[in-house]
Amino acid sequence: MTVHPYSRPRRLRKSAAIRSLVKENQILVKDFIVPLFFMEGEKKKEEILSMPGYFRYSLDLLLEEVAECHELGLRSVLLFAKIPANLKDANGSEALNPNGLMQRVVKAIKKNHPDIHVITDVALDPYSSSGHDGLVEDGEIINDDSVEILAQMALSHAQAGADMVGPSDMMDGRVGYIREILEENNFPNVGIMSYSVKYASCFYGPFRNALDSAPGFGDKKTYQMDPANSEEGLRECALDIQEGADIVMVKPGMPYLDMVRLIKETFSVPVAVYQVSGEYSMLHAAAQNGWLDLESAMLESVIGFKRAGADLIASYFAKEIAHLLKKNVTL
Repeated sequence: MTVHPYSRPRRLRKSAAIRSLVKENQILVKDFIVPLFFMEGEKKKEEILSMPGYFRYSLDLLLEEVAECHELGLRSVLLFAKIPANLKDANGSEALNPNGLMQRVVKAIKKNHPDIHVITDVALDPYSSSGHDGLVEDGEIINDDSVEILAQMALSHAQAGADMVGPSDMMDGRVGYIREILEENNFPNVGIMSYSVKYASCFYGPFRNALDSAPGFGDKKTYQMDPANSEEGLRECALDIQEGADIVMVKPGMPYLDMVRLIKETFSVPVAVYQVSGEYSMLHAAAQNGWLDLESAMLESVIGFKRAGADLIASYFAKEIAHLLKKNVTL
């Protein structure tokens, strides 16, 4: 007599219809935050050589890009300014310019697209001649003086109209200091998306090319996290939440799915993940060599974030995935 299994998991994989019915996680356009790079000038659009198909825009063309994102249903952008070399100095002074590039871009987006949720990057590396996220003194990145400048930077973004600020610097105590200065200046509704678990990763290389913000000396291991550590990430999240972070982020994404899951299971705040430039570029490089299908790789990588527990996904694939979803293309 042949023994047949009563439990057959394959029954629920028999057809596209049943697979769709029992799908545990779905990719939605609303999940995405679109990172955008911009620069001074007019009618300028420059491809980032290390990020195929991704561009820096002058303000006029950036507004067109935001309009296209809006049309696709993408409602949140994360802004990064490429600062001219002649405006960089040891103190990152241009970061506090009320008429600086970031501040002008925020005002323009909120004027033309008031329902777009604008998140600004708060760190000194694009503005500093050292390329580091904080002030440098005798070869050391100093913490507390850096935090004061970062808080003033966040305030200037709020004054320009930002909905949320994203401190990506990994200085100790910066979330609390930023929250305090926002409250004191009557910006209680400006949120903080903290880069709480940001690893000292090799996957940031193309991003640093995009903004010309690579460190001028050494590395960032004295303030960004050791890739070997997970408990440290939970401590960072706990501190940031205590200090007033509304959203916590894990960066990079794919190598750190365990952290997304740990944080989601430990805390009751929204968890964001950043699929960083190196993740984007390596998938493009493999696809260009015919080693994998880019559309499938994009979707599979993103569903991994959702399965791990991410609520929000910052990804350079956001527009491409939004186009696919509009055509009902799924895994």
